[in-house]
Amino acid sequence: MGFALLALVILSQSGTQATNNTFLERFSGPDVKKEGTTGTYNFDKNHSFISFRVKHMGLSEVPGFFRDFKGSVSYNAEDITKSSVEFTAQAKSIDTGVTGRDNHLRTPDFFDVEKFPEITFKSTKVEKKGKVVMITGDFTMKGITKSLTFPFQIAGWLPADERSGGKMGIAAETTINRRDYGVNWGNNLPSGIAVVSDDVKIVLQIEAGKAKEGAPARAE
Repeated sequence: MGFALLALVILSQSGTQATNNTFLERFSGPDVKKEGTTGTYNFDKNHSFISFRVKHMGLSEVPGFFRDFKGSVSYNAEDITKSSVEFTAQAKSIDTGVTGRDNHLRTPDFFDVEKFPEITFKSTKVEKKGKVVMITGDFTMKGITKSLTFPFQIAGWLPADERSGGKMGIAAETTINRRDYGVNWGNNLPSGIAVVSDDVKIVLQIEAGKAKEGAPARAE
């Protein structure tokens, strides 16, 4: 089982300079910038993923994805704390690669997608703590809303071109407890090990683009 959420946004050049430099030096071409410009960046679903991993019987981590999602980052280049992010995933789009398991995850045992079709995140605060940038927001799943705080990093920026007004790359990881959101299915083995772990690891990689002036952003 698993979940996804979102998480993401922005980060100051000074706060994560070393991280960005390492990424840029190792993986990026000459077009990648180290700084972005203020504006709204919409998730490019064709070049992004939101995934989860959850341990099964204490043996292996089963991966999954939410395939249908949308989101945006309102980035403030002058003051990172004035940035924000919103995100929505369609719960029925869960995909673990096994049809029977995915159908079970859509039932009231897990996500109850007919009653609770959307999983959402809306930021309430962005702050710098030393060299770490943290985002806090309201995460809602299965009708339960809780405040969630996690670290993130911006992998890099691309400047505006004939197709977009610029792009940003975002990476984040965190762990949540599924039972906090009413996802309680599963027993323990005789050894006491959970059939499905309570802890769910969230991993996301997001590419987001800003619309050119007078035109909407589009996926490539």
